[in-house]
Amino acid sequence: MNIKSMDIDELKELAKRIRNRILEVVSKNGGHLSSTLGATDLIIAMHYVFDSKKDPFIFDVSHQAYAHKLITDRWDRFDTLRQLDGISGYTKPSESEHDYYIAGHSSTSISLAVGVAKAIRLRGEEGERIPVAFIGDGSMSAGMVYEALNELGERKYPIVIILNDNEMSIAKPIGAISRILSRAMAGGFYQKLKQKIEEILDYFPDSASYIAKKFEESFRLITPGIMFEEMGIEYIGPIDGHDIESIISTLQLAKSMNKPVIVHAETLKGKGYPYSEGHLEHWHGVSPFDLETGKPKGGKKRASATSIFSNKLLEIAEEDCKVVGVTAAMPSGTGLSPLIEKFPDRFWDVAIAEQHAVTSMGPLAKEGFKPFCAIYSTFLQRGYDQVIHDIALMNLPVAFAIDRAGIVGEDGETHQGAFDISYLRAVPNMTLFAPRDGATLELAVEFAKEFPTPIAFRYPRGSFILEDEFRATPFEFGKSQLLLEGDSDILFIGYGNGVGRAYKTLQLCDIEPALLDLRFVKPLDSEMLKSLSERYTKWFIFSDSVKMGGVGSAILEFLSDNGITDIEVVSFEFEDRFIPHGKSSDVEERLGLQPHQLKEKIRKYLQ
Repeated sequence: MNIKSMDIDELKELAKRIRNRILEVVSKNGGHLSSTLGATDLIIAMHYVFDSKKDPFIFDVSHQAYAHKLITDRWDRFDTLRQLDGISGYTKPSESEHDYYIAGHSSTSISLAVGVAKAIRLRGEEGERIPVAFIGDGSMSAGMVYEALNELGERKYPIVIILNDNEMSIAKPIGAISRILSRAMAGGFYQKLKQKIEEILDYFPDSASYIAKKFEESFRLITPGIMFEEMGIEYIGPIDGHDIESIISTLQLAKSMNKPVIVHAETLKGKGYPYSEGHLEHWHGVSPFDLETGKPKGGKKRASATSIFSNKLLEIAEEDCKVVGVTAAMPSGTGLSPLIEKFPDRFWDVAIAEQHAVTSMGPLAKEGFKPFCAIYSTFLQRGYDQVIHDIALMNLPVAFAIDRAGIVGEDGETHQGAFDISYLRAVPNMTLFAPRDGATLELAVEFAKEFPTPIAFRYPRGSFILEDEFRATPFEFGKSQLLLEGDSDILFIGYGNGVGRAYKTLQLCDIEPALLDLRFVKPLDSEMLKSLSERYTKWFIFSDSVKMGGVGSAILEFLSDNGITDIEVVSFEFEDRFIPHGKSSDVEERLGLQPHQLKEKIRKYLQ
């Protein structure tokens, strides 16, 4: 698409076409909607001013980059968005040379831009290439951003940072004044004037120099970019993020300055689709919906694990004022929204700050409260040091409710909840357990509430595989539950949602294996496992987690430590590779994890 040859009217028409294409596909496939509609005009202007083949375009999270994909030769393939082997919902270099980096977690873009700017300087390419970082105001809540800005302000690498502000945080009365002043201050005249003043001040007495500097500081204080200016980074804005002509002229100015510049643009979430315009959280990421009415497609679904957790936590919070909780920018996704609404002094959304979320719960536990830290499996990775240093080392009774454990489907490699068992199992003082269905999830919340030391339990996105096939019994520390006796030498061991996978596989088999709900992977039920090793010699492990350091590893370690050598162990956990995006059932089919595939694997193994 030769965007640089278009005039302003053609660019505006292109923006309409892009939004229509996004709506057409996302309404069928699901995906991120409001943020990417809001970013469309900014992305068009980026491509007009810069060259994505040589200027690295670095999108923070990159869920808002659909317009970028459509501009860069993926228009015809866009209807495969988020499908297996189709277009990713995030930037992906293997998909296009225009995608500089894989992204899926927030607040990394400025660090990446600083890194590539260092490489550009080392290669002597300054003036030929310039990194462009695109970041939303939500991502600015994470500490990593300020670590990067701190270095950038010191080293002054030429970088253009586009701050996409869709929260309307700048007050309207000062907006017009601020735009004029900020543009003037970032322009060539002001920069030359400031340099001359600094040179002249060297010849003045200290008193005159002091007065002049105070005047300059006072002048700058009426702009919203004072924080960035104080860090040594030029600031332009706020500008209208939907005025393509204004955006282009601003980016051209920023590009010419040869220094780090933040361009602050105000945008409207969901721009161009009335149902999604504004601060409507449920339009951020959507399932397929009817384009005419905006209503979700599909019939009534089973209760999700998230909703079951949310309802149970609300119940115990109403009973016990010591129950508190936190999430990191995912109040709806983790089910904490109703608790934050009902108990705003006891439940908090701390924005995109997983490290802070985890550490802040430590003192609450130390002061006698019972914190629940509700974070997705993939995002808890970002608070790993804090889990170790600020919770486990202190042996504090913080409960980690790990949502989105296992395969999450269309969000793909960056979001699959594959690693939490492996990375938490190595932490001293940490207890790990998992419910197998909705009823045992409620019991898990009750058990975690009374537990005196760090504890974590995991549950899947959407519904559990099992419904009410087995009677739910309360958790006992370190105890498993034998659900079915077998009439062969085969034992199926399931953990969490893996129990459901094991049971569905068992129902297809000609043999009758025993079925164990492991319940706890740390500590293991030594007594039960020793007893079962005397009756069953072929153990098959079912868990939605990576094989390395996972449930199978824990079982093998147990057998080795206890000198049990006559047990054959086969794990159906995830192999050592990142899991692609696609509908969960399609991904499972690709990985060979559907019950009919597992049945065939077991048959071949036994032969």
